[in-house]
Amino acid sequence: MKTEKRFVIAFAAVAAACCALCVLCSVLSLHHLRQNNNAAVTQLIANLRAHEPEITDTEIMQIINAEENTLDAEKMLRSFGISEDDWTVKSSRADSARVVAASSAVCLLCSVSCIGVFALYKRRQRKRLDKLICYLAAVNGGNYDLDLDSNSENADSRLQNEIYKTTVTLREAAQQSADSREQLKTALSDISHQLKTPLTSIIITTENLLDNPALPPDLRQEFLRDIYHSSSHISFLVQSLLTLSKLDADSITLKRKQEPLSEIFFEVTQNIAVSAELKDVSVTASDNSVTLPCDKKWLCEALSNIVKNCVEHTDNGGEIRLTAGTNPLYTTITVSDNGQGIAPEDLPHIFERFYRGKNADDDSVGIGLALSKAIIEKAGGTIRADSEPGKGSSFTIKFFNSKQ
Repeated sequence: MKTEKRFVIAFAAVAAACCALCVLCSVLSLHHLRQNNNAAVTQLIANLRAHEPEITDTEIMQIINAEENTLDAEKMLRSFGISEDDWTVKSSRADSARVVAASSAVCLLCSVSCIGVFALYKRRQRKRLDKLICYLAAVNGGNYDLDLDSNSENADSRLQNEIYKTTVTLREAAQQSADSREQLKTALSDISHQLKTPLTSIIITTENLLDNPALPPDLRQEFLRDIYHSSSHISFLVQSLLTLSKLDADSITLKRKQEPLSEIFFEVTQNIAVSAELKDVSVTASDNSVTLPCDKKWLCEALSNIVKNCVEHTDNGGEIRLTAGTNPLYTTITVSDNGQGIAPEDLPHIFERFYRGKNADDDSVGIGLALSKAIIEKAGGTIRADSEPGKGSSFTIKFFNSKQ
């Protein structure tokens, strides 16, 4: 039972007990008054008979029960020789005084009891507040142990639990902020490292071209190709980082509509056609006439990065397959190859930004798969990688079907 309810019940019980005591005192006082009145009436009758033996019972009853003309009845009593000392007013006044005194005492007791109950309530409330202050100080001091033994449904326990949850939430937010700063620091370091090499190559190559205007045409073309390659590398890195930043900031809105996967697969194969041709890697697609509610542009971007990764890790003459399937629960897109595979120690990290496995190419920056994962999750899908070294890798993408 809640503390407030217990004090309300205690207060009501004290008030009820005091009221009952008042009623009892009133009943006893009235009973005593009635006895005194009866004794006075008996004495009155005895006095009447002693002074007036001839008076009848009827006349006595008329005198006692007279409701009107009270003054005449009083004169009649005086005419019979009954003095004020024998009158019942004195005893009635004494009884009335006792009733007033008893009622005053009961009221005083009731007031004192109510004040005592209220004081006890305030004292308990102050102790509970001090306990909560001590608890908050302990939580702020790093003690995040939740006292399960003191948990109940009363307001104090609920407030204590809310303090605990709020403090832990703030602590987690502070920890996340610190982690974010550390991740940003690491990301900036990685970006700086990734940009440093191609920029250095561009600067050195450009200096050679400027310092040697008489370079042979073949060597000049080779230097220009190096500059183009490094510039393309930087452009891809910058564009990927911008896209990841927009995804992190949730500033990209995907426009979903039903798209045939045959068109998406065709565009993906066109995007990586040159890279696949250079390595003599065949790319085949089987869409099974599946359609998917998606943003075509961004899904093509995600799949192109995955297929490009497969091309980089597939030996000359290898094969990459894009397949699709659907069931009442979800639509699946699978990208598989028969290449080198992914080392078991690298597999849990391949979707991390700037992570480069042991089999990564020299040109790899470790951002393509991270970008694909971010796009797919933004679209409400999931991606999983499975691999066996020497036998190839498989990337499985699932989009759960909506009811709409």
